[in-house]
Amino acid sequence: MTRSSVLELLQSDKFLQEVAVKGWVRTFRSNRFIALNDGSTINNIQCVVDFENTDEALLKRIATGAAVSIKGTLVESQGKGQKVEIQVTDLEILGDSNPDEYPIQPKKHSLEFLRENAHLRIRTNTFSAVMRVRSKLSYAVHRYFQDNGFNYVNTPIITGSDAEGAGEMFGVSAFEANKAPLNEAGEVDYKQDFFGKQTNLTVSGQLEAETYAMALGKVYTFGPTFRAENSNTTRHLAEFWMIEPEVAFMDLDGNMDLSEDFIKYVLGYVLEHCKDDLAFLDNRLTQEEKSKPQAQRSEMSLLEKIKFVVENNFKRVSYTEAIDILRNSKPNKKKKFQFPINEWGADLQSEHERYLVEKHFKCPVILFDYPANIKAFYMRLNEDGKTVRAMDVLFPGIGEIVGGAQREERLDVLKEKMAALDIDEQELWWYLDTRKFGTAVHSGFGLGFERLVQFATGMGNIRDVIPFPRTPQNAEF
Repeated sequence: MTRSSVLELLQSDKFLQEVAVKGWVRTFRSNRFIALNDGSTINNIQCVVDFENTDEALLKRIATGAAVSIKGTLVESQGKGQKVEIQVTDLEILGDSNPDEYPIQPKKHSLEFLRENAHLRIRTNTFSAVMRVRSKLSYAVHRYFQDNGFNYVNTPIITGSDAEGAGEMFGVSAFEANKAPLNEAGEVDYKQDFFGKQTNLTVSGQLEAETYAMALGKVYTFGPTFRAENSNTTRHLAEFWMIEPEVAFMDLDGNMDLSEDFIKYVLGYVLEHCKDDLAFLDNRLTQEEKSKPQAQRSEMSLLEKIKFVVENNFKRVSYTEAIDILRNSKPNKKKKFQFPINEWGADLQSEHERYLVEKHFKCPVILFDYPANIKAFYMRLNEDGKTVRAMDVLFPGIGEIVGGAQREERLDVLKEKMAALDIDEQELWWYLDTRKFGTAVHSGFGLGFERLVQFATGMGNIRDVIPFPRTPQNAEF
Protein backbone atom coordinates (compact mmCIF):
# COMPACT_ATOMS: atom_id res chain seq x y z
CA MET A 1 0.00 0.00 0.00
CA THR A 2 1.37 3.41 -0.95
CA ARG A 3 2.11 5.65 2.02
CA SER A 4 0.24 8.96 2.12
CA SER A 5 1.36 12.15 3.83
CA VAL A 6 -0.66 13.65 6.66
CA LEU A 7 -1.27 16.70 4.47
CA GLU A 8 -2.72 14.57 1.67
CA LEU A 9 -5.03 12.72 4.05
CA LEU A 10 -6.28 15.89 5.73
CA GLN A 11 -7.19 17.28 2.33
CA SER A 12 -8.87 14.07 1.18
CA ASP A 13 -12.61 13.49 1.04
CA LYS A 14 -12.41 9.85 -0.09
CA PHE A 15 -13.88 8.28 3.01
CA LEU A 16 -13.72 4.56 3.81
CA GLN A 17 -10.55 4.07 1.79
CA GLU A 18 -7.66 2.07 3.25
CA VAL A 19 -4.63 4.27 3.94
CA ALA A 20 -1.08 3.98 5.25
CA VAL A 21 0.81 6.76 7.03
CA LYS A 22 4.04 7.09 9.00
CA GLY A 23 5.05 9.80 11.41
CA TRP A 24 5.80 10.79 14.98
CA VAL A 25 3.42 10.75 17.90
CA ARG A 26 2.67 14.22 19.21
CA THR A 27 0.23 13.06 21.90
CA PHE A 28 -1.51 9.85 22.95
CA ARG A 29 -4.50 10.20 25.20
CA SER A 30 -7.05 7.89 26.78
CA ASN A 31 -5.13 4.89 25.41
CA ARG A 32 -7.10 5.55 22.24
CA PHE A 33 -6.29 8.76 20.35
CA ILE A 34 -2.95 9.33 18.63
CA ALA A 35 -2.15 12.79 17.25
CA LEU A 36 0.24 11.97 14.41
CA ASN A 37 2.48 14.37 12.50
CA ASP A 38 4.92 13.67 9.68
CA GLY A 39 6.21 17.18 9.00
CA SER A 40 4.17 17.73 5.82
CA THR A 41 1.84 20.14 7.64
CA ILE A 42 1.50 21.85 10.98
CA ASN A 43 -1.74 19.95 11.52
CA ASN A 44 -1.89 16.48 13.07
CA ILE A 45 -4.16 13.67 11.97
CA GLN A 46 -6.07 11.81 14.65
CA CYS A 47 -5.62 8.05 14.62
CA VAL A 48 -8.13 6.10 16.70
CA VAL A 49 -6.83 2.86 18.21
CA ASP A 50 -9.13 0.00 19.22
CA PHE A 51 -7.50 -0.45 22.62
CA GLU A 52 -9.59 -3.52 23.49
CA ASN A 53 -8.06 -5.44 20.61
CA THR A 54 -4.56 -3.96 20.83
CA ASP A 55 -1.75 -5.62 22.74
CA GLU A 56 -1.23 -3.82 26.07
CA ALA A 57 2.55 -3.94 25.68
CA LEU A 58 2.22 -2.18 22.33
CA LEU A 59 -0.03 0.52 23.81
CA LYS A 60 2.63 1.30 26.44
CA ARG A 61 5.15 1.98 23.68
CA ILE A 62 2.97 4.65 22.05
CA ALA A 63 4.62 7.72 23.56
CA THR A 64 5.30 11.31 22.53
CA GLY A 65 8.17 11.32 20.05
CA ALA A 66 7.85 7.70 18.99
CA ALA A 67 7.96 6.92 15.26
CA VAL A 68 5.05 4.75 14.13
CA SER A 69 3.59 3.14 11.02
CA ILE A 70 -0.19 3.10 10.83
CA LYS A 71 -2.64 1.45 8.46
CA GLY A 72 -6.36 1.89 8.69
CA THR A 73 -9.56 3.31 7.27
CA LEU A 74 -9.98 7.01 6.55
CA VAL A 75 -13.34 8.11 7.97
CA GLU A 76 -15.21 11.32 8.60
CA SER A 77 -14.22 12.57 12.03
CA GLN A 78 -16.77 12.77 14.83
CA GLY A 79 -14.67 15.32 16.73
CA LYS A 80 -14.51 19.07 16.35
CA GLY A 81 -11.76 20.86 14.41
CA GLN A 82 -10.94 18.01 12.05
CA LYS A 83 -12.56 16.67 8.92
CA VAL A 84 -11.07 13.19 8.84
CA GLU A 85 -9.44 10.63 11.11
CA ILE A 86 -8.03 7.15 10.76
CA GLN A 87 -9.54 4.07 12.38
CA VAL A 88 -6.40 2.05 13.01
CA THR A 89 -6.29 -1.58 11.86
CA ASP A 90 -2.53 -2.09 12.05
CA LEU A 91 0.07 -0.27 14.14
CA GLU A 92 3.83 -0.76 14.25
CA ILE A 93 6.36 1.03 16.44
CA LEU A 94 9.29 2.00 14.20
CA GLY A 95 11.27 3.83 16.87
CA ASP A 96 10.61 4.00 20.60
CA SER A 97 10.75 7.22 22.64
CA ASN A 98 11.32 7.14 26.39
CA PRO A 99 8.86 9.64 27.91
CA ASP A 100 11.11 10.09 30.94
CA GLU A 101 14.00 11.27 28.75
CA TYR A 102 12.40 12.86 25.67
CA PRO A 103 12.77 16.64 26.17
CA ILE A 104 10.07 17.84 23.74
CA GLN A 105 6.94 17.11 25.73
CA PRO A 106 3.45 18.35 24.73
CA LYS A 107 3.70 21.57 26.73
CA LYS A 108 5.07 25.06 26.22
CA HIS A 109 8.85 25.26 26.21
CA SER A 110 10.95 28.43 26.32
CA LEU A 111 12.76 29.35 23.12
CA GLU A 112 16.05 29.30 25.01
CA PHE A 113 15.40 25.70 26.12
CA LEU A 114 14.57 24.75 22.54
CA ARG A 115 17.81 26.34 21.27
CA GLU A 116 19.67 24.05 23.65
CA ASN A 117 17.85 21.18 21.96
CA ALA A 118 18.08 22.47 18.40
CA HIS A 119 18.33 18.93 17.05
CA LEU A 120 14.82 18.19 18.35
CA ARG A 121 13.10 21.59 18.36
CA ILE A 122 11.92 21.06 14.78
CA ARG A 123 9.37 18.63 16.28
CA THR A 124 7.47 21.52 17.85
CA ASN A 125 4.69 23.35 16.03
CA THR A 126 6.55 26.66 16.16
CA PHE A 127 9.76 25.45 14.59
CA SER A 128 8.18 23.13 12.06
CA ALA A 129 6.10 26.11 10.88
CA VAL A 130 9.14 28.42 10.76
CA MET A 131 11.23 25.95 8.79
CA ARG A 132 8.49 25.18 6.29
CA VAL A 133 8.12 28.92 5.67
CA ARG A 134 11.90 29.18 5.34
CA SER A 135 11.88 26.38 2.78
CA LYS A 136 9.13 27.99 0.72
CA LEU A 137 10.88 31.37 0.86
CA SER A 138 14.09 29.75 -0.38
CA TYR A 139 12.25 28.16 -3.29
CA ALA A 140 10.54 31.48 -4.10
CA VAL A 141 13.93 33.24 -4.22
CA HIS A 142 15.25 30.85 -6.85
CA ARG A 143 11.96 30.80 -8.74
CA TYR A 144 11.80 34.59 -8.98
CA PHE A 145 15.30 34.97 -10.34
CA GLN A 146 15.10 31.96 -12.67
CA ASP A 147 11.77 33.17 -14.09
CA ASN A 148 13.28 36.61 -14.69
CA GLY A 149 16.35 35.57 -16.65
CA PHE A 150 18.96 35.55 -13.88
CA ASN A 151 21.84 33.06 -13.77
CA TYR A 152 22.65 31.45 -10.41
CA VAL A 153 26.33 31.89 -9.52
CA ASN A 154 28.14 30.08 -6.70
CA THR A 155 30.68 32.58 -5.41
CA PRO A 156 33.64 31.49 -3.22
CA ILE A 157 33.18 30.69 0.45
CA ILE A 158 36.94 30.99 0.97
CA THR A 159 38.23 34.38 -0.14
CA GLY A 160 41.24 36.64 0.06
CA SER A 161 39.20 39.85 0.01
CA ASP A 162 37.05 41.67 2.56
CA ALA A 163 34.08 42.93 0.53
CA GLU A 164 32.65 45.05 3.34
CA GLY A 165 35.97 46.39 4.60
CA ALA A 166 34.82 45.52 8.12
CA GLY A 167 37.69 43.22 9.02
CA GLU A 168 35.47 40.98 11.14
CA MET A 169 36.25 37.78 9.28
CA PHE A 170 37.03 34.18 10.20
CA GLY A 171 40.51 33.19 9.09
CA VAL A 172 41.09 30.02 7.08
CA SER A 173 44.46 28.34 7.54
CA ALA A 174 46.09 24.92 7.29
CA PHE A 175 48.72 25.91 9.87
CA GLU A 176 48.67 24.02 13.15
CA ALA A 177 47.72 26.15 16.13
CA ASN A 178 50.75 27.96 17.61
CA LYS A 179 53.00 26.47 14.93
CA ALA A 180 52.57 28.97 12.10
CA PRO A 181 55.89 29.96 10.49
CA LEU A 182 56.98 33.58 10.83
CA ASN A 183 58.67 35.86 8.30
CA GLU A 184 61.59 38.18 8.98
CA ALA A 185 59.23 40.81 10.41
CA GLY A 186 57.96 38.32 12.98
CA GLU A 187 54.55 38.08 11.31
CA VAL A 188 52.77 34.90 10.21
CA ASP A 189 54.21 33.91 6.84
CA TYR A 190 51.03 33.16 4.89
CA LYS A 191 53.09 32.49 1.74
CA GLN A 192 53.75 29.07 3.27
CA ASP A 193 50.07 28.45 4.00
CA PHE A 194 47.76 26.28 1.87
CA PHE A 195 46.59 29.09 -0.42
CA GLY A 196 49.85 31.03 -0.37
CA LYS A 197 48.13 34.09 1.12
CA GLN A 198 45.92 35.08 4.02
CA THR A 199 42.38 33.83 3.44
CA ASN A 200 39.03 34.09 5.21
CA LEU A 201 35.45 32.91 5.13
CA THR A 202 33.47 35.30 2.97
CA VAL A 203 31.19 38.05 4.28
CA SER A 204 29.67 38.60 0.82
CA GLY A 205 29.73 37.21 -2.70
CA GLN A 206 29.02 40.62 -4.21
CA LEU A 207 32.41 41.49 -5.69
CA GLU A 208 32.72 38.14 -7.44
CA ALA A 209 29.09 38.35 -8.59
CA GLU A 210 29.83 41.71 -10.21
CA THR A 211 32.44 40.09 -12.44
CA TYR A 212 29.87 37.56 -13.66
CA ALA A 213 27.21 40.22 -14.19
CA MET A 214 29.62 41.93 -16.57
CA ALA A 215 29.43 38.90 -18.86
CA LEU A 216 26.12 37.16 -18.12
CA GLY A 217 24.12 40.35 -17.60
CA LYS A 218 21.88 39.23 -14.74
CA VAL A 219 23.17 37.00 -11.93
CA TYR A 220 22.41 36.21 -8.31
CA THR A 221 24.13 34.45 -5.45
CA PHE A 222 22.35 32.72 -2.59
CA GLY A 223 24.71 31.10 -0.16
CA PRO A 224 26.32 31.08 3.29
CA THR A 225 28.31 34.06 4.55
CA PHE A 226 30.21 34.58 7.79
CA ARG A 227 30.90 37.45 10.18
CA ALA A 228 33.21 37.21 13.19
CA GLU A 229 31.36 39.91 15.08
CA ASN A 230 31.37 39.25 18.82
CA SER A 231 27.71 40.14 19.20
CA ASN A 232 25.04 38.34 21.20
CA THR A 233 22.07 40.39 20.05
CA THR A 234 18.82 39.02 18.63
CA ARG A 235 19.82 40.38 15.18
CA HIS A 236 23.24 38.79 14.61
CA LEU A 237 24.59 35.40 13.56
CA ALA A 238 28.16 34.31 12.81
CA GLU A 239 26.90 32.17 9.91
CA PHE A 240 24.00 33.33 7.78
CA TRP A 241 22.71 33.21 4.19
CA MET A 242 22.76 36.10 1.73
CA ILE A 243 20.78 36.80 -1.42
CA GLU A 244 22.76 39.05 -3.77
CA PRO A 245 21.63 39.89 -7.32
CA GLU A 246 23.86 41.94 -9.64
CA VAL A 247 22.66 43.36 -12.96
CA ALA A 248 24.64 44.97 -15.78
CA PHE A 249 23.31 48.15 -17.45
CA MET A 250 20.96 48.80 -14.49
CA ASP A 251 21.08 52.07 -12.55
CA LEU A 252 19.87 52.88 -9.04
CA ASP A 253 16.25 53.38 -10.15
CA GLY A 254 16.25 49.94 -11.73
CA ASN A 255 17.80 48.53 -8.56
CA MET A 256 15.00 49.96 -6.47
CA ASP A 257 12.43 48.55 -8.90
CA LEU A 258 14.06 45.11 -8.70
CA SER A 259 14.23 45.03 -4.91
CA GLU A 260 10.57 46.02 -4.52
CA ASP A 261 9.34 43.55 -7.12
CA PHE A 262 11.46 40.74 -5.69
CA ILE A 263 10.36 41.26 -2.08
CA LYS A 264 6.69 41.48 -3.00
CA TYR A 265 6.96 38.27 -5.01
CA VAL A 266 8.63 36.10 -2.36
CA LEU A 267 6.38 37.32 0.46
CA GLY A 268 3.32 36.95 -1.75
CA TYR A 269 4.43 33.40 -2.49
CA VAL A 270 4.46 32.37 1.17
CA LEU A 271 1.14 34.11 1.77
CA GLU A 272 -0.32 31.82 -0.87
CA HIS A 273 1.53 28.59 -0.08
CA CYS A 274 2.02 28.68 3.73
CA LYS A 275 -1.46 29.61 4.91
CA ASP A 276 -1.72 27.11 7.79
CA ASP A 277 1.79 27.82 9.07
CA LEU A 278 1.33 31.59 8.85
CA ALA A 279 -2.04 31.38 10.60
CA PHE A 280 -0.38 29.49 13.46
CA LEU A 281 2.56 31.92 13.62
CA ASP A 282 0.21 34.89 13.42
CA ASN A 283 -1.76 33.60 16.41
CA ARG A 284 1.47 32.81 18.28
CA LEU A 285 2.75 36.37 17.80
CA THR A 286 -0.61 37.85 18.83
CA GLN A 287 -0.50 35.91 22.11
CA GLU A 288 3.13 36.93 22.65
CA GLU A 289 2.30 40.60 22.10
CA LYS A 290 -0.38 40.46 24.80
CA SER A 291 2.30 39.77 27.41
CA LYS A 292 4.16 42.99 26.54
CA PRO A 293 3.47 46.45 27.99
CA GLN A 294 0.97 48.37 25.87
CA ALA A 295 3.59 50.83 24.63
CA GLN A 296 5.78 48.01 23.27
CA ARG A 297 3.07 46.13 21.40
CA SER A 298 3.05 46.05 17.64
CA GLU A 299 0.16 47.81 15.96
CA MET A 300 -0.01 45.11 13.26
CA SER A 301 -0.37 41.35 13.38
CA LEU A 302 2.07 39.15 11.47
CA LEU A 303 -0.24 38.71 8.50
CA GLU A 304 -0.98 42.44 8.47
CA LYS A 305 2.75 43.22 8.35
CA ILE A 306 3.33 40.88 5.42
CA LYS A 307 0.33 42.26 3.53
CA PHE A 308 1.48 45.79 4.43
CA VAL A 309 4.61 45.11 2.37
CA VAL A 310 3.00 43.13 -0.45
CA GLU A 311 0.06 45.48 -1.02
CA ASN A 312 1.70 48.92 -0.64
CA ASN A 313 3.94 50.79 -3.05
CA PHE A 314 7.34 51.49 -1.54
CA LYS A 315 7.91 55.20 -0.88
CA ARG A 316 11.24 56.45 -2.27
CA VAL A 317 12.89 59.13 -0.17
CA SER A 318 16.37 60.64 -0.29
CA TYR A 319 18.54 60.38 2.81
CA THR A 320 18.61 64.18 3.00
CA GLU A 321 14.79 64.40 3.04
CA ALA A 322 14.64 61.62 5.65
CA ILE A 323 17.06 63.48 7.91
CA ASP A 324 14.89 66.62 7.72
CA ILE A 325 11.80 64.56 8.60
CA LEU A 326 13.52 62.88 11.52
CA ARG A 327 15.13 66.07 12.83
CA ASN A 328 11.74 67.78 12.95
CA SER A 329 9.79 64.78 14.27
CA LYS A 330 8.09 64.79 17.67
CA PRO A 331 10.14 61.87 19.04
CA ASN A 332 13.35 63.70 18.17
CA LYS A 333 12.21 67.07 19.55
CA LYS A 334 10.96 65.41 22.74
CA LYS A 335 14.20 63.40 23.03
CA LYS A 336 12.36 60.07 22.72
CA PHE A 337 14.91 58.65 20.27
CA GLN A 338 17.74 56.73 21.90
CA PHE A 339 19.99 58.20 19.19
CA PRO A 340 18.95 61.83 18.59
CA ILE A 341 19.18 63.20 15.05
CA ASN A 342 21.03 66.51 15.13
CA GLU A 343 22.73 66.89 11.79
CA TRP A 344 23.12 65.58 8.25
CA GLY A 345 25.52 62.66 8.04
CA ALA A 346 24.14 60.64 10.95
CA ASP A 347 24.05 56.87 10.50
CA LEU A 348 20.38 55.95 10.87
CA GLN A 349 19.38 53.40 13.51
CA SER A 350 16.45 50.97 13.39
CA GLU A 351 14.34 53.31 15.57
CA HIS A 352 14.66 56.03 12.92
CA GLU A 353 13.95 53.63 10.06
CA ARG A 354 10.88 52.23 11.80
CA TYR A 355 9.56 55.74 12.51
CA LEU A 356 9.73 56.58 8.80
CA VAL A 357 7.91 53.37 7.84
CA GLU A 358 5.39 52.95 10.64
CA LYS A 359 4.61 56.50 11.71
CA HIS A 360 5.46 59.00 8.98
CA PHE A 361 4.89 57.38 5.58
CA LYS A 362 2.89 54.34 6.75
CA CYS A 363 4.31 52.14 3.97
CA PRO A 364 7.62 50.45 3.18
CA VAL A 365 10.34 52.99 2.40
CA ILE A 366 13.41 53.00 0.17
CA LEU A 367 16.03 55.53 1.24
CA PHE A 368 18.66 56.52 -1.33
CA ASP A 369 21.67 58.81 -1.86
CA TYR A 370 23.44 58.28 1.46
CA PRO A 371 26.54 60.15 2.70
CA ALA A 372 29.60 58.58 1.13
CA ASN A 373 31.51 58.35 4.43
CA ILE A 374 29.01 55.89 5.97
CA LYS A 375 28.82 53.56 2.97
CA ALA A 376 31.16 51.07 1.26
CA PHE A 377 33.90 52.02 -1.23
CA TYR A 378 32.25 50.31 -4.23
CA MET A 379 29.15 52.54 -4.27
CA ARG A 380 28.94 55.11 -7.08
CA LEU A 381 29.83 58.65 -6.08
CA ASN A 382 27.23 61.28 -6.99
CA GLU A 383 28.10 64.53 -8.74
CA ASP A 384 27.86 66.42 -5.43
CA GLY A 385 30.97 64.56 -4.26
CA LYS A 386 29.49 63.79 -0.85
CA THR A 387 26.73 61.23 -1.44
CA VAL A 388 26.67 57.84 -3.14
CA ARG A 389 24.05 55.98 -5.15
CA ALA A 390 23.16 53.70 -2.24
CA MET A 391 19.71 52.50 -1.26
CA ASP A 392 18.19 50.71 1.75
CA VAL A 393 14.73 49.10 1.89
CA LEU A 394 13.00 49.65 5.24
CA PHE A 395 10.28 47.40 6.69
CA PRO A 396 7.89 47.71 9.64
CA GLY A 397 9.08 46.08 12.83
CA ILE A 398 12.73 45.66 11.83
CA GLY A 399 13.92 48.66 9.83
CA GLU A 400 16.51 47.92 7.14
CA ILE A 401 16.10 44.58 5.36
CA VAL A 402 17.87 45.30 2.04
CA GLY A 403 21.04 47.25 1.33
CA GLY A 404 22.22 47.95 -2.19
CA ALA A 405 23.72 50.43 -4.60
CA GLN A 406 24.64 51.38 -8.10
CA ARG A 407 28.28 50.28 -8.27
CA GLU A 408 31.15 52.63 -9.03
CA GLU A 409 31.99 51.74 -12.64
CA ARG A 410 34.58 54.51 -13.22
CA LEU A 411 38.11 53.18 -12.74
CA ASP A 412 39.70 56.48 -11.69
CA VAL A 413 37.02 57.27 -9.11
CA LEU A 414 37.11 53.73 -7.71
CA LYS A 415 40.90 53.91 -7.33
CA GLU A 416 40.64 57.24 -5.53
CA LYS A 417 38.08 55.85 -3.08
CA MET A 418 40.17 52.74 -2.43
CA ALA A 419 43.27 54.87 -1.79
CA ALA A 420 41.35 57.07 0.64
CA LEU A 421 40.35 53.97 2.62
CA ASP A 422 43.82 52.41 2.36
CA ILE A 423 42.53 49.43 0.34
CA ASP A 424 45.40 47.75 -1.51
CA GLU A 425 44.83 47.73 -5.29
CA GLN A 426 46.90 44.57 -5.60
CA GLU A 427 44.42 42.68 -3.43
CA LEU A 428 41.54 43.59 -5.77
CA TRP A 429 43.35 43.73 -9.11
CA TRP A 430 40.76 41.42 -10.65
CA TYR A 431 37.91 43.63 -9.46
CA LEU A 432 39.57 46.68 -11.02
CA ASP A 433 39.96 44.76 -14.30
CA THR A 434 36.18 44.84 -14.78
CA ARG A 435 36.48 48.64 -14.86
CA LYS A 436 39.28 48.46 -17.43
CA PHE A 437 37.67 46.13 -19.92
CA GLY A 438 34.14 46.98 -21.01
CA THR A 439 32.98 48.83 -17.91
CA ALA A 440 29.30 49.76 -17.70
CA VAL A 441 26.70 50.96 -15.24
CA HIS A 442 25.63 48.10 -12.98
CA SER A 443 23.82 47.68 -9.68
CA GLY A 444 22.82 45.14 -7.08
CA PHE A 445 21.72 44.57 -3.51
CA GLY A 446 22.11 42.22 -0.59
CA LEU A 447 19.35 40.74 1.53
CA GLY A 448 20.09 38.69 4.64
CA PHE A 449 17.89 35.63 4.21
CA GLU A 450 17.39 35.11 7.95
CA ARG A 451 16.15 38.70 8.29
CA LEU A 452 13.56 37.91 5.63
CA VAL A 453 12.54 34.69 7.42
CA GLN A 454 12.28 36.62 10.69
CA PHE A 455 9.94 39.12 9.09
CA ALA A 456 7.79 36.42 7.47
CA THR A 457 7.47 34.35 10.65
CA GLY A 458 7.36 37.00 13.37
CA MET A 459 10.16 35.37 15.35
CA GLY A 460 11.90 37.86 17.62
CA ASN A 461 15.33 36.23 17.67
CA ILE A 462 17.31 35.51 14.50
CA ARG A 463 18.66 32.33 16.14
CA ASP A 464 15.21 30.84 15.81
CA VAL A 465 14.94 31.08 12.01
CA ILE A 466 18.04 29.08 11.05
CA PRO A 467 18.27 25.33 11.74
CA PHE A 468 21.49 25.41 13.78
CA PRO A 469 22.54 28.92 14.83
CA ARG A 470 26.23 29.82 15.04
CA THR A 471 26.91 32.56 17.56
CA PRO A 472 29.75 33.55 19.95
CA GLN A 473 30.64 30.57 22.19
CA ASN A 474 28.11 28.37 20.39
CA ALA A 475 28.87 25.87 17.64
CA GLU A 476 26.89 22.92 19.01
CA PHE A 477 25.26 20.36 16.72
